[in-house]
Amino acid sequence: MARSRQPNGASSIYLGKDGKWHGRVTVGVRDDGKPDRRHIERKTKAEVTKAVREMERARDDKKLRKPGQSWTLQAWLEHWVENIAKPYVSENTYDGYEVDVRVHLVPGLGAHKLDRLEPEHLERFYRKMQASGSSAGTAHHAHRTIRVALGEAVRRGHVVSNAAEIAKAPRLEEEDIEPYTIEEVRSLLVEAAKLRNSARWVVALALGLRQGEALGLHWEDVDLDAGYVRIRKNRLRPKYAHGCEGEPCGRKAGYCPKRQQTRREHKSTKSRAGRRTIGLPDPLIKVLRQHQEVQERERAAAGADWEGTGYVFASPTGRPLSPNTDFHVWKRLLRDAGVRDGRLHDARHTAATVLLILGVPDVVVDSIMGWEPGGAARMRARYMHITGPMLRKVAQQIGDAIWEPPKAD
Repeated sequence: MARSRQPNGASSIYLGKDGKWHGRVTVGVRDDGKPDRRHIERKTKAEVTKAVREMERARDDKKLRKPGQSWTLQAWLEHWVENIAKPYVSENTYDGYEVDVRVHLVPGLGAHKLDRLEPEHLERFYRKMQASGSSAGTAHHAHRTIRVALGEAVRRGHVVSNAAEIAKAPRLEEEDIEPYTIEEVRSLLVEAAKLRNSARWVVALALGLRQGEALGLHWEDVDLDAGYVRIRKNRLRPKYAHGCEGEPCGRKAGYCPKRQQTRREHKSTKSRAGRRTIGLPDPLIKVLRQHQEVQERERAAAGADWEGTGYVFASPTGRPLSPNTDFHVWKRLLRDAGVRDGRLHDARHTAATVLLILGVPDVVVDSIMGWEPGGAARMRARYMHITGPMLRKVAQQIGDAIWEPPKAD
């Protein structure tokens, strides 16, 4: 049966010489500029008509996959992380994506066709990760990475839906964080005074700076006369490549005697709230002045070996501090002070809690901590903790209100 001629771009349905019903649907334009006409084949006219109408609806709703060779998940993830994500995200974000792709997602899921990946595939994969020893947090991070990668595939028309948006993410138990008490903070400060760069820990506990913010401080951002510090930079974790030529040293790149830094030392704080000015308490100004004097003596002692990078917290030759070394110094400080173990980030929780104890207005707290206005209330709830003294004060107020006998007129 000859097919009837349809207007340009319109779908057509016809009975072929093979005795089957066929449909042709124009869904867009191919890369070469020619119309993208999809073919549908069914046994009856009713079946092909239904399939044609479904494809037309999918086309109109922009839920049709682009034509061309189907990606494997491995090919898409490797392309996405190197060519799409890397040029546009921060170094730290890229590192997290790259590890998830290389270590977890490609070995575990890479053989799947991109357009045939199901939510159940992801959920089984997360369970296998945890059964093999990965933490729920690691599995959750892999879930976030593949959700972003698949979202980009949807946006570019390679798949019609994001399986990771449907899949249940690995469950994370809310971590109980107990900030250090005022007594513990004082013990830490006493012990920190014995260390080189002792002001580093005073800044952490008093101002709640993130590690990258503290290690990224430059003297040009500190005004001790006016009594404030500007947070504008973040110290990045260093990344190295081998510098040995000819005969390899046989070590990891970070331990190569001629290693070469492949990452910039710091980046600008990306959020508007993160770029902030914080007032300095008088005792902290005194500590920073003493620290500045010590650094000047180190500069003189280093002579020609001094590298004038301008960091507030630096090595004896002026080089920026390594975040990894900084973390280990924190752990040693806790042990030497006889204070319970905790994360370096717990110092930030402690500073936020102190602000709560002091009754500092929320808007000022948000500014000091560098929280975005939209999520500030959530961050206050997460970072500020009800302490023992606060609970006892409230309990006393309740007791006075209920059990205290009324005063005689």
